[in-house]
Amino acid sequence: MSDSEVAEADDEFEVPQLYKYHAFVCLTQRPPGHPRGSCGALGVQPLWDRLTKTIESQRLTDIGVTAAGCFGFCSAGPMMVVYPDGIWYRPTKPEDIDEIVESHFKQGKRVDRLVMVLKR
Repeated sequence: MSDSEVAEADDEFEVPQLYKYHAFVCLTQRPPGHPRGSCGALGVQPLWDRLTKTIESQRLTDIGVTAAGCFGFCSAGPMMVVYPDGIWYRPTKPEDIDEIVESHFKQGKRVDRLVMVLKR
């Protein structure tokens, strides 16, 4: 395929917006005692399970959830980032997941107490 054919194909391709919100959740699991730590070591798996089961059971088909690798804030986890808002959350218990789903995903209101503030 020539460069002009690639450009033409790119021009014709439109990505439909599938989701109102799309959550990416770090599921990185490093060995115990690793100096960087990991979201897995900090208990992300039960939160991931709760999130995916809640989204599915409530049939929230406009919410995407994707397992992600390391976000680089290993000792701060578990964490997720929600787009298109770019909100970074640090849920630590199942009730936090319920609150994110109810408030952010269903009502469009971020959960301030769970937001991770990124310092520049």
